[in-house]
Amino acid sequence: MNDELMTESRLGPVDSPAAWYGRDLQNTDTWIEDLTSTEIEELLVAVADIERRGIPLLEMRRVDFVLPTLARRLQQLAVELDRGRGFWLLRGLPIDQLSRHDAAVAYWGIGLHMGVPVSQNSRGHLLGHVTDEGTDFRDPGSRGYQTRVRLPYHTDSSDTVGLLCLQSSKSGGLSSLVSSTTVFNETLARRPDLGHLWFQDWYFDRRNEQRPGKDPFFATPLAVWCEDLLSIRYVRPFLDSAQRHDAVPRRTEDEAAFLDLIDVITTEDGIALQMDFRPGDIQFVSNYTVLHSRTAYEDWPEPERKRHLLRLWISLDDGRPLPGDFGRGVTAGLAGRGGIPAVPELADPLAGTDI
Repeated sequence: MNDELMTESRLGPVDSPAAWYGRDLQNTDTWIEDLTSTEIEELLVAVADIERRGIPLLEMRRVDFVLPTLARRLQQLAVELDRGRGFWLLRGLPIDQLSRHDAAVAYWGIGLHMGVPVSQNSRGHLLGHVTDEGTDFRDPGSRGYQTRVRLPYHTDSSDTVGLLCLQSSKSGGLSSLVSSTTVFNETLARRPDLGHLWFQDWYFDRRNEQRPGKDPFFATPLAVWCEDLLSIRYVRPFLDSAQRHDAVPRRTEDEAAFLDLIDVITTEDGIALQMDFRPGDIQFVSNYTVLHSRTAYEDWPEPERKRHLLRLWISLDDGRPLPGDFGRGVTAGLAGRGGIPAVPELADPLAGTDI
């Protein structure tokens, strides 16, 4: 299928809402979605109803979390993620009126109205905690969300990733977004001779999260066309650490130049949009049209004030078509959008839900 996608016409510039520059959005609020007083009240009533009925978070269904008006807006915002600009920030969840558990219930319920939560690691965690655990991101077994260093631009293994801010940092920790469609266009304009490399297979490291009997790496293109939609997956640290495996082919000079060019483009002035997180902010980002990053941050010394975000990976109800060989793997028939398959002996999906 990939050979069919690598046509000359597919190597031309992409004109779509997903191709934006941060400089055009930085001083606007078009990407901020403020909750109305009615929608806030709906969320508070829905959370109280879940608590009254004693429904555990992971057993919640969409019909259990009734949002008479907000539900339709969330469905429209899911389309914006998948077919439009590729991100938005939902502002106004009243954290000060909710316990952390109730905030997680509200966040989970919002996610359910857009799709299905999927596993974020080999332990099958469905609700992730983004906070500094003191790990070293240079360790092939480490994940960036466990650190407070600057993260390189990347995508995750799901249709969309969401972050709810429970507690912001003392300083830094800005979210930084780049249109991967714009990066695609820029690479073609600057090095058209390397454009075909978007569509060849590249090797990604599984970062020690492979299932028993599976290779510790996998191969997938960085970009695919499917039904006139361009989808991109890019995680430079995972591409680099895959080179530690003897069975992975060594990178060519052209391939190294291509990856370096992508990284140069993402850090140029005017490419990225940066936003801070206030407590109660919820950001959702498409993993097919947006690369996300985070600046380094300084935390508060008090444990209860440490920067703390909750993360969801969502497989959208009506997500874009994707070829079956694109992404990290296959989970429950979700093709490459199904998250990271849990290793049975490590699976503990309840972890992280008791907050």
